[in-house]
Amino acid sequence: MAPNAGLVHLNEYDIKDSNVELIGTDLDHKVKYNSAASEPAWNDGRVGVESGLFVWRIEDFTVVPIPKANYGQFFEGDSYIVLHSWKTGSNNNMKLSHDIFFWLGAKTSQDEAGTAAYKTVELDEFLHGAATQYRELQASPSDGFVALFPRLTVRRGGIASGFRHVEEAEKEEVTTLLRVFKHAASGRADSIVVLEVEPTWQSLDEGDVFVLDKGDKIWVWQGKKCSPMEKAKAAQVVHDMTLAKHVDVEVLSQNESRSRTVVSLLGGAGDEGDFHCPRPMGVLGDHARPKKLFRLSDASGQLTFDLVKQDSQIKRSDLDGSDVFLLDDAGKEIWVWEGGSASRAEKAMWLKVAQAYIRKLQGEDGQSDAYLTPIAKVKEGNESAAFGRAIQAA
Repeated sequence: MAPNAGLVHLNEYDIKDSNVELIGTDLDHKVKYNSAASEPAWNDGRVGVESGLFVWRIEDFTVVPIPKANYGQFFEGDSYIVLHSWKTGSNNNMKLSHDIFFWLGAKTSQDEAGTAAYKTVELDEFLHGAATQYRELQASPSDGFVALFPRLTVRRGGIASGFRHVEEAEKEEVTTLLRVFKHAASGRADSIVVLEVEPTWQSLDEGDVFVLDKGDKIWVWQGKKCSPMEKAKAAQVVHDMTLAKHVDVEVLSQNESRSRTVVSLLGGAGDEGDFHCPRPMGVLGDHARPKKLFRLSDASGQLTFDLVKQDSQIKRSDLDGSDVFLLDDAGKEIWVWEGGSASRAEKAMWLKVAQAYIRKLQGEDGQSDAYLTPIAKVKEGNESAAFGRAIQAA
């Protein structure tokens, strides 16, 4: 296919009529940095200074730090910001590199999601634009995000959603069902996901382990095809649960006849046979589409979005610092690369362009879940290792 075949053009966009003339200028950066410098969450003496992991939750438009003991615990009704900072370079030229993730729960509010996105940009400004920004959705977190936590737990509840948090409901008699499984592509051998699911027998799957908390007793249901590591991780989850309350625990394999007791407690008849329920996380299908590289440019006076290359041999040398590029990594992730000399309009439109591209994909056969694709933005000179893996070295 010729590089310009199948190109996608945006609707005409006249830079002269836009309201983004100051975006990307020195004045713009100074205004944003001054705003970031007054944000208490970034000014704890550690952010941008120390390596490590930092997690905040959005509460009433405010960025609230999460206790380190609760890192990896998320609620589906909330939005979060996660900063991962690490040291790079030699002893004589050591610097911090940063990844910023804004994680959006499946039932978060628009206000919380918008605040998380805005504050992520602000945090990047506080870090002098050196960070890679990631948008994370509960249903399909990126491999890099999952790899940050030895255990990623997603529970029902939320600050502003009207749901109860688990800690607020612990004294009530409730039925809770947790699904415990290995995130296949996280790249971390011990990475496990604990996801609260509907407490019904239809949520069971023979490939995973489930923990049923009935208040007065905890049941562990081991699917007949679950892995030894999933069994071990489920045991850790149950151990943590029993530290807070002393209740009996019974572990049952699906192959045992008594395992039907758990099915019955979840509303089943106990004789349903095999259980198959798709995981409600990391469910992106095999899109089987090639890698594609697009250029976002206003060199012609209007903002255009053109296909540059479509094959597995996309290289770093295909990028031009005067423009913004979008890389579709064969459906695994959408990367936006911002050239150092890109125009103000190009820099301002990157997220809208990425979202428009995903909407276009959704209209194609077999791409209805394209909206779940992780989106990340890197800047020239501050590319992350993950981006380096997605695009070959020249």
